Amino acid sequence: MALWQRFFQRIKQTGRNALSNSPLTPGVVPGRLPAETIARNFGDHEAPLDAHEARVAADRCYFCHDAPCMTACPTGIDIPLFIRQIATGTPEAAAKTILGQNILGGMCARVCPTETLCEEVCVREVAEGKPVEIGRLQRFATDTLMAKGVHPFTRGAATGRKVAVVGAGPAGLAAAHRLAMKGHDVVIFDARPKAGGLNEYGIAQYKSTNDFAQAEVEWLLKIGGITIKTGVALGAGVTLAELQASHDAVFLGMGLAGVNALRAPGEDMAGVRPAVDFIAELRQAKDKSVLPIGRDVVVIGGGMTAVDAAVQSRLLGAQNVTIVYRRGQEKMSASGYEQEHATSAGVRIVTNASPVAVHQAGSALEVEFAYTVDGPDGMKPTGETFRLRADQVFKAIGQTLSGAPEGLALAGGKIAVTGAGRTSVPGVWAGGDCAAGGEDLTVTAVAEGRDAAEDIHAALMARQ
Repeated sequence: MALWQRFFQRIKQTGRNALSNSPLTPGVVPGRLPAETIARNFGDHEAPLDAHEARVAADRCYFCHDAPCMTACPTGIDIPLFIRQIATGTPEAAAKTILGQNILGGMCARVCPTETLCEEVCVREVAEGKPVEIGRLQRFATDTLMAKGVHPFTRGAATGRKVAVVGAGPAGLAAAHRLAMKGHDVVIFDARPKAGGLNEYGIAQYKSTNDFAQAEVEWLLKIGGITIKTGVALGAGVTLAELQASHDAVFLGMGLAGVNALRAPGEDMAGVRPAVDFIAELRQAKDKSVLPIGRDVVVIGGGMTAVDAAVQSRLLGAQNVTIVYRRGQEKMSASGYEQEHATSAGVRIVTNASPVAVHQAGSALEVEFAYTVDGPDGMKPTGETFRLRADQVFKAIGQTLSGAPEGLALAGGKIAVTGAGRTSVPGVWAGGDCAAGGEDLTVTAVAEGRDAAEDIHAALMARQ
């Protein structure tokens, strides 16, 4: 195709001459940066270690007997052991050590907030301010094994039992894999077109490149005994009662589909949308240079979703991106590392400010905020307000459980569970973001799915 033909094809695709846009272009437009720059911006945020670098990094580990890093890991990976295996030149063995506890160890190595978990308590961090690079070492080991296309675990003898798993996210996939290992037949139902849950739709693109989420799902399925049915939602395509009637046990890991409201007038205006929808759109776009982004972007919230939406807005070429959080910076659920990453990308963080209203301001919007103070009696407005111009406003103030089946006890708006994920309904377990308790982390969801699977297996075998 000739150059001029490609040029006019781009115009047709975007509806405007995107090549003439820049960070200064008013409104919401695509192509604020050259396509090559955008592609580079969304490349691997942290380059993987090569074999030599991994050996050098592994040699820094003290291989503590009572390793605090292992205690801090929600999945209980034997971190000193897998690092020693890397140090001795056996990364495949290291990967099996990791995956035995966390079957999604490859993704967790990329997205887990190691700076507030294993690496924060590393003896090297405490003594020197520089921890052993546990996350990068975990990625080296798991990537090495996955690159060989082999699966380190063998499926057990068939039990004749069938388990339904609702949700193909981290909790559901972890539960399904462990159940399949035990010899059970597993059917996963997911509302989305692709499996993976938040790993596929909900994290920043630069944290998981080259379609890794799908590659990990395909690798996980090598255990056998797992069938995935996409486009089937609980309550829409299938009911809990139907699953109970046709399966020996049910695990619910469907995550949180609802989005909290700002409870501010004007939030239903065009240009205001959930940050999770923006991130999902980014994740699925093959060519990010055609994605429209505003010159001025405001993100409301203080967690990882807020940071991911804000940073990626900058990477697309937005000129002014501001995160606004209602409480103090120390109470933001995004880690200090993530906050620093946001500011280094050019994102401004404003704290102690709560949204009051969204106003139309010509062709753009203005978000009105009230300054707040967080005292012993809770958060209160000071009476002083300010406004921020915005072409786009992303809501990142948390998600809610929607469509919970009738008869399930809830706690704090989520499915109430006891022990290893047992719900109030016999034969039904739950884990991950949809279940009460635990942190909203991929690694925590994996642990809950794995532990629920062990409990399901014990319950099924006790019926013999």
